[in-house]
Amino acid sequence: MVSARKFPKITIDQERCTVPFLCKKCLQICPTAIFSVHGVKEERLKELDPRIDGSYVLSAQRLDKCTVCNRCLDVCPVDAIKIQVP
Repeated sequence: MVSARKFPKITIDQERCTVPFLCKKCLQICPTAIFSVHGVKEERLKELDPRIDGSYVLSAQRLDKCTVCNRCLDVCPVDAIKIQVP
């Protein structure tokens, strides 16, 4: 019988992580590149301003690659990332 691998649960407090496009510290430190930043207020023919709160959001996309090294927790200046291991 093969047991299913359980991945860590990563939650990001979007109220704390308001300008992830400018910060990018977790993206730069993560050895397996699980994080991504994408725009949420896209308008046709208009660029998003990364300095405006809420224009971009951080998400953890590749949970299967997370090694729970906790580097992202150590480097986050606003303590917005939480990792729970099942």
